[in-house]
Amino acid sequence: MRDTPGTSKRLDMREAAEAILRAERSATSMPPLSGEHPDLTLDEAYGIQNLLNDMRQKQGMRFAGYKIGLTWLSTQIACDLTEPIRGRILSDAVFDSGSRIPAARFVKPHIEVELAFVMGRDLDRPGATIEEVLQATETIVPALELVDHRMAHPRIVADTVADNSAFAAIVLSERRFRPETIDVRWVGATLSRNGIVEETGVSAIGMGHPAACIAWLANALVETGERLRKGDIVMSGAFARAVAVVVGDQIEADFGPLGSVKASF
Repeated sequence: MRDTPGTSKRLDMREAAEAILRAERSATSMPPLSGEHPDLTLDEAYGIQNLLNDMRQKQGMRFAGYKIGLTWLSTQIACDLTEPIRGRILSDAVFDSGSRIPAARFVKPHIEVELAFVMGRDLDRPGATIEEVLQATETIVPALELVDHRMAHPRIVADTVADNSAFAAIVLSERRFRPETIDVRWVGATLSRNGIVEETGVSAIGMGHPAACIAWLANALVETGERLRKGDIVMSGAFARAVAVVVGDQIEADFGPLGSVKASF
């Protein structure tokens, strides 16, 4: 059936996922899906994301966990959302602090400061709470997340979700902390580029508590028949604004008594 004037092209979710994968491989931006599909929904976007990650899995990539994005209330209001968004973490994109990350493999990367939760047991029941998340967490790790949009502006949130919620890579500290040994809600950090502090933040900015973000994810996954599993790494969301990075940049997040996380590009 041919499209008639004034109607959007029929969405082929597999074709969309393949286009995103090509853009990622070539480190080039692509037009946003919403350009041809202005009515793209979040449900469709998550369907595309699932297909994209299925393709990666068939190519031998393993999944290491999840990322959570748009956890700030102000950002959700600006984007006309009532909840965060999520994506999958790929095992080949998990780096140790001090690593050199090849910037050429990304389109327009930005770095964020976060806390990573490493799950000590499954969370597979509806109604997960902050307390249950903390009890199920093995360790909390100071971390950086690299985000990268494969779709050009103007894009909508559904474009970002389809694009695995802009996940690119994570960098983890060598230090690990049991949840009961730190005040998870009041972790502060500075984010420096080339020795200059560019952003600061406190972990409570995301839904009032980082573990609240994890609880949201656990409940969202249960609704779709999935679950958080033991060993999953979960990035709880940025608590400072993202900083753009280019080749040659040196990045450091200083978490004070929790140590620092470094990466170079």
